[in-house]
Amino acid sequence: MPLIRVEMLPGRSREQKRELAQVFTQEMARICKVSAEAITIVIEEISPDHWATGGRLQSDKNIPAAATQPATAPATFEKQ
Repeated sequence: MPLIRVEMLPGRSREQKRELAQVFTQEMARICKVSAEAITIVIEEISPDHWATGGRLQSDKNIPAAATQPATAPATFEKQ
């Protein structure tokens, strides 16, 4: 029973998710030689406040990088 997990930012329409589910199911069934009924797909929308890329939250992507940096540099830890 294959399981496909899709995690993405919100904003796709129901029609787009439906197409993703259909295409992923069709291709998984073809490649893995299983029935479409055996395949489960979970689509999870992650809030931009809970998704970071390159050290920056997606919700901050339209804010200049300097504005999202801490006022002071974080402490560094040296190996003893």
